[in-house]
Amino acid sequence: MKKILIPIIITVLIITAVSTVFITNYNGFVQLEEDINESHAQIDNQLQRRLDLIPNLVETVKGFAKQEQDVIQDVTDARANLAGANALGEQAEADSQLSGALSRLLVVVENYPELKSNANFQQLSDELAGTENRIAVARRDYNTTVADFNRKAKAFPSNVTAGLFGFEEKPYFEADGKATEVPKVDFENDKD
Repeated sequence: MKKILIPIIITVLIITAVSTVFITNYNGFVQLEEDINESHAQIDNQLQRRLDLIPNLVETVKGFAKQEQDVIQDVTDARANLAGANALGEQAEADSQLSGALSRLLVVVENYPELKSNANFQQLSDELAGTENRIAVARRDYNTTVADFNRKAKAFPSNVTAGLFGFEEKPYFEADGKATEVPKVDFENDKD
């Protein structure tokens, strides 16, 4: 009887250990996926905050810089593109486009000292700067969570669980390749 009982106990212990590893890994993937979704929602939240601030900023600048309509139109178009972006890649590209347009708009502001001293513009600029910082933090948090998930999906033995249950690597929130280019603004030709 003892000869039969020992292999049964060993088999049960092995099955329990393997099951525990799979359950723990599966639950870890579920938790990380939810963390990724939450981090992505925070990016969306901050992008929406920026989208809500931009019309006020643009209207304030319009009153002072009537001849800078091209820059203002670029900001408006980029904002619309970001508002219409659905996929993560589209959001990243539209976000980069909007960041470039906002950079050009802030360069335009430098030519209008009376605008820079306007209290409404100052408040909007401060809010926008704070929002840009929040977006950067949200992107960093998202990418950190994606890195944790992707590491787990590649490491043994969790990679076995990932393969069995279809947990695939997640994409990072990456800036558009154009984000590294410095925006060019030429005021010499516009002041004719």
